[in-house]
Amino acid sequence: MSRAPHAPASAADTPAPGGEAPLRTLFCIGVTQEFFNADDATRADVAAAITPAFDRLAERFGVRVLGTLDDDQLMVGATTAWPWTSYILADVPDLATVSEICGIVRDTGTGTGRLWRYLRIEARVGRPLFFGTV
Repeated sequence: MSRAPHAPASAADTPAPGGEAPLRTLFCIGVTQEFFNADDATRADVAAAITPAFDRLAERFGVRVLGTLDDDQLMVGATTAWPWTSYILADVPDLATVSEICGIVRDTGTGTGRLWRYLRIEARVGRPLFFGTV
């Protein structure tokens, strides 16, 4: 859907210092069955690894986090696809950075392996919607 001619430009349409507009990206994160099969100590290790793994995204990757959503109160059990357990909406400089952030799940260790054993991540890349703004 293209921007309506009368739709105002938003700050998200402003190009980043490199000249390209940031990529509006929705990181969708789910919990695997392996997490629920794990014992309490392993789940605690995984939970302890998640916070630092996704901490300081702006500083580490140059992204602007616009919002987050955690659906853990109304969703219980493994996430195999939509709806996901949690989401991070961000403006990301480029596709390589989107891939790096997804790689957090691949690269971050826990006491018994890597996060990818316990979490899934998928990124949806688009652009800001021209309506529904503040």
